[in-house]
Amino acid sequence: MAFRLPVVSDPEIPEGAEVSASGRLPRWLKRPIPRSNSNHMTAGLLDELKLETVCDNAKCPNRMECYSQQTATFMILGAVCTRPCGFCAVHRGRPPELPESDEPERLAEAAARLGLKHVVITSVTRDDLPDGGADHFYRCVVAVRERTGATTEVLTPDFVHCKPSLARVIEARPDVFNHNMETVPRLYRRIRGPKSDYAWTLQMMLDVKKYDSSVRTKSGLMLGLGEERAELIDALADLREHDVDFLTLGQYLQPGEKYLPVVRYVPPEEFDELGEIARGMGFKKVASGPFVRSSYHARDMAETAV
Repeated sequence: MAFRLPVVSDPEIPEGAEVSASGRLPRWLKRPIPRSNSNHMTAGLLDELKLETVCDNAKCPNRMECYSQQTATFMILGAVCTRPCGFCAVHRGRPPELPESDEPERLAEAAARLGLKHVVITSVTRDDLPDGGADHFYRCVVAVRERTGATTEVLTPDFVHCKPSLARVIEARPDVFNHNMETVPRLYRRIRGPKSDYAWTLQMMLDVKKYDSSVRTKSGLMLGLGEERAELIDALADLREHDVDFLTLGQYLQPGEKYLPVVRYVPPEEFDELGEIARGMGFKKVASGPFVRSSYHARDMAETAV
């Protein structure tokens, strides 16, 4: 039995969107807890080097799995975000400090001690900084490459209306540039906040290739927020038209009561179908499934792409 959430009367949420009446997660969203001392080792190292991860701050459901495999997605520029996105558990407010000058070296040290071959670097949004933190991204990518020789992937904010910031990040020559679209145009500002701009996001992906055509571009969307199938397919087509190489599709999970509710839990077979559709559109690599996140198994995606 299922019921319609009270919010479905909102004109932005389609009729018929349903979740479980019990409020419990469907069976496909239940998974065993990994048993490994590596989980504690990774957490201890991050604590020792005073590094933040999106795994912890965003309450990622894959945290224990990734930590047990001695990997993590590093989150630079602090743990306070200037954007009030309705889906994200990262603390929002006014960041109390400027970027830490030694953070690139500490990040590179962690990557070296974990033996990472592919390092994913993301950040909170820092609208309070003139460049949005772009130069700090540059320094982190360079530090990791010089220390470890690992490939690098950046998952950046939108640097809205500040193209020089994007150019500075690409100047560091990350192997993969990732910026998540997150949702369809109709829901964009409701999900991502008033400063977000769908057209800007798409243009930014094209601009990456203009700055350096060797950089692979990547984007992802969360499903289950009220998007309709046709508009989702249109959004994927927009990404391909803007030369995006890699795509991730995952299930949105509400991180707490004050965040946007889940409108629908998308079954695994539907994720499989959408993945096939996306591959048919020409994405070089697609990861599509309930637990997929933008940096989940990122090394595999980067290495196995044609």
